[in-house]
Amino acid sequence: MRIIICGAGQVGSHATEVLASADNDITVIDTDPDRLRAIADTLDVATFCGNCVDAQVLREAGAGQADLVVTVTDRDEVNMLAATIAKAVGAAKTIARVHHGAFISQRGFDYQQHLSIDRLICPEYATAMVIASKLRNPAALAIESFGQGTIQMQQFPVSSDAPAIGKPLAELKLPEGTRLAAITRQRQAFIPIATSTVEKDDTVVLVGNATAFPEARKLFHDDKLGRRRIVLMGGSPMAVWLCRSLRNRNFSIRLFETDRERAAELADKLDWITVIHADPTDRSIFEEEHIGQADVFGALRTDDEDNIIASVLAKSMGVTLVIAVLQSANYLDLVYHIGVDLAFSPSLVAADEILATLDESPLQKMSSLTDGVVDAFRVRVGRESEVIEKPLREVKLTPNWIVAAIRRGDRAWVPSAEDKVEAGDTVLVIGRAGMEKQLKKLFAAE
Repeated sequence: MRIIICGAGQVGSHATEVLASADNDITVIDTDPDRLRAIADTLDVATFCGNCVDAQVLREAGAGQADLVVTVTDRDEVNMLAATIAKAVGAAKTIARVHHGAFISQRGFDYQQHLSIDRLICPEYATAMVIASKLRNPAALAIESFGQGTIQMQQFPVSSDAPAIGKPLAELKLPEGTRLAAITRQRQAFIPIATSTVEKDDTVVLVGNATAFPEARKLFHDDKLGRRRIVLMGGSPMAVWLCRSLRNRNFSIRLFETDRERAAELADKLDWITVIHADPTDRSIFEEEHIGQADVFGALRTDDEDNIIASVLAKSMGVTLVIAVLQSANYLDLVYHIGVDLAFSPSLVAADEILATLDESPLQKMSSLTDGVVDAFRVRVGRESEVIEKPLREVKLTPNWIVAAIRRGDRAWVPSAEDKVEAGDTVLVIGRAGMEKQLKKLFAAE
C-alpha cells in the first residue's frame, strides 16, 4: 500500500515506524530537513521536504497515486487543509489528526464530511477515552472504540442482592439502549433470550449507550463502594475529556494546574470537580494536599519528564493506581519498571487508529469474552444479507449471536428489537467463538 504521511513529529514518526513495518511504501513530508533525516536514518522510507498544504508538493510526493494520506502535523488547520487537498489531487483515502474538540464533536457542523476527509482522529481524545474505560471498571472491555466512547461494554459478576436475579429478561425492562449480551453460569457461557434469567454468582456481559449504561448496571451489580478519589496533574484538553467522561460515575476528582488563568478557566468549565492552582511535583504540595491517599493519580501534562517524576512520587507516597501519559512511545516500557501501573502514549493510540482505518476486512474479531467461549465481532453488512430491513426481533440470531450495536455513518447506538439493519452498516455482534464462517454468510459481509 502506498502511504503519504504529512508531519514528522512524535505522532508522524511513530505512525511511520508502525506502517513501514507492515511492508507499506511510505513517503514522509515535512518542512524540517533534520526531522526527515532522523526518520530516513532509521527506517526504509522516502522523504520529501516541503509544505504539505502545497498541492504541487503533494503531487510531487505521490499523493495523487496514494492509497492513503495521513496528515499529523501539530496544527489542526494544516492537517485538515492538507487532507482535503490530497483528496482533491487523487488520494484514495485521507486521515487528518486534530487536537481541538470542536472538530471531532461535530456539534452543528460536520468538518469531516464538508472537507471530504475520510477520518478525523484525535489521539488525545482517544487516549482519554481509554483511560476512562480503565477507571470505570477494571474489567472494562476494549470495545468502546466501536462507538468512539458513546457505547460501553463491561463484564462483571452479579451481586447476591441484585434486583435482576430470578427475573426473565422480558420482564426485567432494561433501560432503553442497553442489552444483556452474555451470561456465564458455572463456567458455561450462553447468549440470553427473552426467558433467560440471571442468578447469584453469574457473570454477565452488559452493553449499552453510555448515558443509559449506569442505570442498567445497577440491576445486576451493587456499586455501593464509595467514591473513588482521583487526582489529575495537568489541565490539558485530555484532562478535560477525561473529567467529562467520568462525571457522575462515583469519582471524586481533583485537578492540579500550575497556570493560574488556565486553572480559573477549568474551574468554570468543570464545575463538578475541584481545580487547584498548584504543582503536585512539589513534595510539600503533595503532602499538604494528602495526594498519597488518592485511589488514582494521573499525570497528564505534555512534558514526559514531569509526568514520570510525578508518577514515581505518587507511587512512592502510597497511591494505589498510577497512570502516566507519555508523548514518546519509547518510554512506555521504561516506566513500568519504576512503579507506574498504566502508561499510554497518544502517538501509539494514533497509530492504532490509523491501522484500524486501514483494516477493510468485512469481519474482524475485536475481543474475546467469557474465557474465549464468546467473542465480539465487527461486521460490515453486505447488500445481499438476509437481515436487511427486518426488525431485529424477526431475525433468527439466538442462541448463537446478538447484535449489540449498530454504527451508521458517524452515529453508533445499541439497538432495540424494532431497529433494522441497513446495507453498509457496521454491526457489533457478540456470539459463540468459532462460528465466523456462518456469521459472515448471515451478514453477507463484503
